[in-house]
Amino acid sequence: MAAAVTARSTRKDDTNYKLHFRMINEQQVDDICIDFFYKPHTITLLTVTVLSLMYFAFTRDDEHLDNNLQVGLFVVVSFFLVISVLAFPNGPFTRPHPAIWRMVFGLSVLYFLFLVFLIFLNWNQVKTLMYWLDPNLRYATREADIMEYAVNCTVITWERVLSHFDIFAFGHFAGWAMKALLIRSYGLCWTISITWELTELFFMHLLPNFAECWWDQVILDILLCNGGGIWLGMTVCHFLEMRTYRWASIKEIHTTTGKIKRAVLQFTPASWTYVRWFDPKSSFQRLAGIYLFMILWQLTELNTFFLKHIFVFQASHPLSWCRILLVGVITAPTVRQYYAYLTDTQCKRVGTQCWVFGAIAFLEALACVKFGHDLFSKTQIRYVLLWLLCLALITLLCLYGMVWYEQSKMKSISMQSEDCDDSSVVDSCGFIPDGVAGQRESLRSVQPTRRKRASGRNRFVNGHGGKRQ
Repeated sequence: MAAAVTARSTRKDDTNYKLHFRMINEQQVDDICIDFFYKPHTITLLTVTVLSLMYFAFTRDDEHLDNNLQVGLFVVVSFFLVISVLAFPNGPFTRPHPAIWRMVFGLSVLYFLFLVFLIFLNWNQVKTLMYWLDPNLRYATREADIMEYAVNCTVITWERVLSHFDIFAFGHFAGWAMKALLIRSYGLCWTISITWELTELFFMHLLPNFAECWWDQVILDILLCNGGGIWLGMTVCHFLEMRTYRWASIKEIHTTTGKIKRAVLQFTPASWTYVRWFDPKSSFQRLAGIYLFMILWQLTELNTFFLKHIFVFQASHPLSWCRILLVGVITAPTVRQYYAYLTDTQCKRVGTQCWVFGAIAFLEALACVKFGHDLFSKTQIRYVLLWLLCLALITLLCLYGMVWYEQSKMKSISMQSEDCDDSSVVDSCGFIPDGVAGQRESLRSVQPTRRKRASGRNRFVNGHGGKRQ
């Protein structure tokens, strides 16, 4: 009898685990606005695909070898993305449409396979491939070969300072705003920001463009670009967290203005998850997972600079910014899946997009080491060891400070809850604030769980969102 009860309990736990994993790996659309875009059209898609392939195969001129290879490669990628829409999981997001995130996953798989193929080539074959993609790369030069860095640092003029505010500075600022939107933690963002500047110092002997004047590194990079981007991203996070999400089908909206607003808001989140990386009684495994997250983030950033230095293309080249855009897009579901794996006790394995992202980061590093052996032969091991040690110490200190802050905040919330009961909070505003609700939930249970918003997945009415009265 006991064995039968145990078996049923095990099967139930296994079923709950599979359903829970599917929520982060293949999120389902609960409220469908326009049915046509969410119904399967596999036969129609197959017919259009085959007819298009037949048309281009028999009507285009195939006399030029390079053009044949380029068109063939483009068609292979296109058809792989079609298969991605049909077969791959949605990931943790459904906006603006699950098909977009399936294609993002498909592109990440293609990039992963390309890196696997790349590491089995020799240097001459790699150069031949690059010159085939862009013949102008034969004449490409490194920025480090034609520019000087960290010179005349004592000369500080307005003209020199203003010359640093270029398109790359704007990209730096926008990049940190997006990172803050993904990570949603002031502590983690500032830790990554500071440790990255240390990373530049420790790898300056390999990459000359990491050398910067103190005022450029501290004031322009850390305070203005990094700090401003983090503030903007966290401000947007706070705005989205405080919204009440009430969605309705576009067919239920009768005004033209309302329909347009609803269509635009399709590109905003369907809901917002209360993110809490740290718990006052976080386990060592959770702290180690956050440290691994920091290492992987630094490795991804380093790969950006090593790739363009070793394979000789500038930051403005399409190979550079396309790779940055791709990595930036796949980072969004990766961070969400890794957060669920790290903080949710019911999540026993990482999502597929997170796994592919980790593989891409290590394969990029492997390609850099293989084809940059002349560069890495100059590596000073003590700098690398000091980098790892400083990264570990700073990360642990920041984690300790953030856990202490969470404990102090919980004590403050518990003292306030003793002075006024829950009903007074609800009656005063008509709803329970998201931050208060999340912190009260953490008081009830030490184990971290994924929290749903107080309003749940409500419906969006007439294209306007507001607090539930």
